[in-house]
Amino acid sequence: MTSSQTTPLAEQRLPRALSRTATSHLGLQVPDVDLATRFYERILGLRVHGSLEGGGTRLGWGHGHHVLDLLPGHKALDHFAFEILGEREFEALRAAVDSSGAGVHELNEVPGGTSGFRTVDPDGNIIQFHGRVDRSGEVGDPGARRPIRFQHITLATTDVARMLEFYMRVLGFRQSDVMGENEFAWLRSNREHHTLALVGSNHGGDIDHYAFDISGWDELKVWCDRLTEEGVDIAWGPGRHGPGNNIFIFFDDPAGNHIELSAELERFHDDRVEYPVRRWEPIPGSPNLWGGQLPHFRKTSKSA
Repeated sequence: MTSSQTTPLAEQRLPRALSRTATSHLGLQVPDVDLATRFYERILGLRVHGSLEGGGTRLGWGHGHHVLDLLPGHKALDHFAFEILGEREFEALRAAVDSSGAGVHELNEVPGGTSGFRTVDPDGNIIQFHGRVDRSGEVGDPGARRPIRFQHITLATTDVARMLEFYMRVLGFRQSDVMGENEFAWLRSNREHHTLALVGSNHGGDIDHYAFDISGWDELKVWCDRLTEEGVDIAWGPGRHGPGNNIFIFFDDPAGNHIELSAELERFHDDRVEYPVRRWEPIPGSPNLWGGQLPHFRKTSKSA
């Protein structure tokens, strides 16, 4: 047997890794585009950037790159995108995807006029990669009724191990943490604990949740009051995740997509030190250190 067969993927020293990458935007199919658009404008402060072919809407924060595409259809993940800051890293990623057989397809419309391509993961999720975009509209004034930026996406999959193989070996993500026997895995592509996570589910090729970044605990308390005033129930939290150590709340959009507001996400310095993958017990106290209460959509294989 070769070393790659005997050593778990998370513990292997892979030849190439992403390091200057950020989540860029998200595309969701929703049953009622107008209802969802009004929700994201009213609750999260997004503004309409324009209309999309087929009756969709593109939203962002006033100027700069867009954040969210809402497309008509049954509730589903349409696509998600990553910005690659370095030109060499972008070309290396394109070559790695091409050689893997996953398929490279050029994007006809690329944010900010930069180049980009799309591919699919083993579950059939469409991933877009593109170069640097204008992020000048991301940071709002203190106390603005909006988050700072799109932070991470979590995918539901029936086979976490297979997805890990693709995202780490082909795309170059690093693994930060794992819960149980690949029940939940957190992956990073920059200094933050995770820009992508994978959670085991009976339904693959779908989104579990996605997260926006906010400034900290004081802002999180303000958001809890704001959501209550707007009649939006907090589905989970406030709490603190074990993996990532970030504080959080969850709530749903009108289509039932789970939205997380997150702050104080742990940071890694891979250019200075090597980090082992940390393993968490699959108990309610791991995804929430503050008591372990879980919402209906989050399960663990062991009880508290």
